Amino acid sequence: MIYGNHDIVKKDKKFVEENLYYYFSERNRRKVPLFKDIEVHEGLILNYRNNKNKIFLVHGHQVEFKNYDIWPITRFFVRYFWKPLELIGFNDITRTAKNYESRYKVEAKLTQWVQNYKHILIAGHNHRPYFPEVGYPPYFNDGSCVHPRCITGIEIIDGCIMLIKWSVKANEEGLLYVGKDILAGPRKLDLYFYQNIMVKDLVSSKKLMKLLHKFDRYSKHEKVFVLYLFILLFLLLFFPILKVSSLR
Repeated sequence: MIYGNHDIVKKDKKFVEENLYYYFSERNRRKVPLFKDIEVHEGLILNYRNNKNKIFLVHGHQVEFKNYDIWPITRFFVRYFWKPLELIGFNDITRTAKNYESRYKVEAKLTQWVQNYKHILIAGHNHRPYFPEVGYPPYFNDGSCVHPRCITGIEIIDGCIMLIKWSVKANEEGLLYVGKDILAGPRKLDLYFYQNIMVKDLVSSKKLMKLLHKFDRYSKHEKVFVLYLFILLFLLLFFPILKVSSLR
């Protein structure tokens, strides 16, 4: 399992043990195993064909300042500030999936990472499915699993990669079923791998994650945005205290 910015608390092993290993069964009135001994990672590497080639899997929030470096602050505003504002018509600027400018920025940064380090990458985060043509940087995006009408994903079968969609359909008798459509591909994975792409010290997911963490994600606009967040948080937390103190 890979965690993202919305469930980043899963990097804490104790949290995983308490919340994923077991669940409480109302029927049996006791805890029963769910995902016992599951391991949650920030990134994974898929070894392809006897370790000759590798595929890097990551959620993708690591290239965003607001969703990686200051994720607790962003999560606070998403939960307690932007949710009521969305009900009256304001757009949540902190959520990449609902911000078209942020979507394309994330895509551009991940694509640039692939070009810099010449490594095939499958990510998510911005909820925008992406399947590159052969000859372009091999950055893939599996899209979204929270779309109201379908679920998109990346499948790798028999050495081929494809972008797929699962959705509810009706057969000739009018019965509903869940069916799969291929949106792009299938194409041979071998067509996307760089030749001699990685130097010898870039073999583990931890080292690839370090490269992703060091990648430039601090734009001028994001720094200004963070400054405003801190000022607003200060006002929300301390203004009521100062007001009470003045009344005394």
